Amino acid sequence: MCAIFGVIGEYDQQKAESSFSKMLHRGPDESNIIQTKDFFFAHQLLKIQNTSNKQPFKFKNILISFNGEIYNYKELSDELNSFGYTTQDEIEVLASAYERWGVEFVHKLRGMFAIAIKDEDSLYLFRDRLGKKPLFYLDGESFVFASEIKALVPYLKKNEMDNDALLSYLSFLAPTPPYTFFKSIKKLGGGEYLIYKNNKISIKKYFNILDQKSNLITDKDEALHLLESKLKESIEIRLQSDQQMAGLLSGGIDSATLNYFSSKYGHNLQTYTLGYKGYEKYDESLDAKESAKLLGLENKRVEVSLDDYNSSVEDILSSLDEPLNDPAAIPLNLLFKEIKKDGIRVVLSGEGSDELFLGYRHYFNYLDVEQMKNLKNKNWLKRYFKNNYDENREWEWYKRVLNDSVLFRTSGEKFTDLQKNNLLRQNIVDDQALKYIKSYRDMFENSTHTDEANWYSYIDLVLFQAEHFLSKLDRVSMAHSIESRTPFLDHELVSLVFSIDPKLKYEDGITKSLLKQIMKPHINKEILKRKKKGFSNPYIEYLIESKKISLIQEVNKQTHLFKELELKELLSAAKSGAFKHHIWGLYVLSVWIKKNLL
Repeated sequence: MCAIFGVIGEYDQQKAESSFSKMLHRGPDESNIIQTKDFFFAHQLLKIQNTSNKQPFKFKNILISFNGEIYNYKELSDELNSFGYTTQDEIEVLASAYERWGVEFVHKLRGMFAIAIKDEDSLYLFRDRLGKKPLFYLDGESFVFASEIKALVPYLKKNEMDNDALLSYLSFLAPTPPYTFFKSIKKLGGGEYLIYKNNKISIKKYFNILDQKSNLITDKDEALHLLESKLKESIEIRLQSDQQMAGLLSGGIDSATLNYFSSKYGHNLQTYTLGYKGYEKYDESLDAKESAKLLGLENKRVEVSLDDYNSSVEDILSSLDEPLNDPAAIPLNLLFKEIKKDGIRVVLSGEGSDELFLGYRHYFNYLDVEQMKNLKNKNWLKRYFKNNYDENREWEWYKRVLNDSVLFRTSGEKFTDLQKNNLLRQNIVDDQALKYIKSYRDMFENSTHTDEANWYSYIDLVLFQAEHFLSKLDRVSMAHSIESRTPFLDHELVSLVFSIDPKLKYEDGITKSLLKQIMKPHINKEILKRKKKGFSNPYIEYLIESKKISLIQEVNKQTHLFKELELKELLSAAKSGAFKHHIWGLYVLSVWIKKNLL
């Protein structure tokens, strides 16, 4: 893992070096700069694989800088060597592959990456297919790009909040591409690449999950066989490392699957689990300890207390650079802090399994509600719901279905448009949030996929995962110079799942049915039957006990962003545990506003 940074055009040397240095945590092992009067290319290295080449890497007329891991680089090296190239490590393979195949080289890559290539007067920026590695850019007096927003902020003339980032954040927990909270700073989406030439930007999509044809596999036994083989392959290739590795372990099937197959490939990973002092109902450490015992692995419990939370919350929210509504970022930060102390640089994590294999119970609830679309006589019901507003989530679901609107809008959806309209001092019309997912919905409706279950998986992978969970995982792990690998999000595995008849994933009414059937011969039934807890933690209790919740109203008195009475009523619900994720989102937003705008 690394940090990449560059300026195309005129630049101030001191400013460029200072901005670049803000990402030292992403690559503390080595720093290198290549520059002329017209460009500045810089790279911070976190050494995971032994390599003799420095980055940015110059190859003939090509200058390349790369953040990530290419798991099939040895196979690509063999292929390139047959064409007369001499390649050994990842960066040589990438440079030679680009020279050989041009921008189409990206289709050859299997891994996670953000890549910058300067080819004479053209700049190319690539973000990996599923958005594991971030890439941000700013087109101002010069064109600037970086692995993190903090390196671009110094190039803003002034800090302004992007309203589209705010509205999409309130709806979906994180700003949707291309928006960030800093007006003028943009981000590439997963599977996209950017071309900067003659002071003009064009963005193209090179990968779309939905390009995989649907229903190619309809036999369950065939599906299970192919899935197990591809899953094992995905895990095995991610065990390549010249550094010590570890595994995150909860009490559930995802982490147990990764650690089980890792051990079968000769890697008995040290595992880590979170515990919460005084809040045992959120604690999975006992389940994780039992899972570790059943798997024959060592397990270390990292306990989080209120004092730990108080001492770290503002630092980690600051390291995220912009609001991200995920309370798990705080305990995850404390977990990675402990992992770093043990000298570990690579961690396996289970992101993506829920979205791929329908692991959330609400997916099944949505599929049930979808049936209302088939009602022939629904005009009376439409009028009833229109005239009888309720903040209950199911009211919103039924209203959408009766109005032939998109029902499911990511698992992370929090503030509905009507809730935003009630709270914000701006007019928000109903279904306004569809603006941020319209392009994805259009792609779905124009694809071969017709089952709404695939829509749920698709939109969750490209937004809920990529811009929410994976953004958190990248920022938090890299804040401690640790690389996180996510085998469930191997693009070949994802494409395979989307080629399977989706009914095989849900027809028996069991969450993660296919994965559970794959793992039934391998792991103990106690693990398979455990109720999903997710990464739950006592964040609202901590927020109230620490009195940090008061920051929301303090900031609002200065910004007048929210209506005072409505905000007060929402905050009062926190004591009863209602709307707690909404409230956490407002707190995170307030921390960012206080730091960057006030």
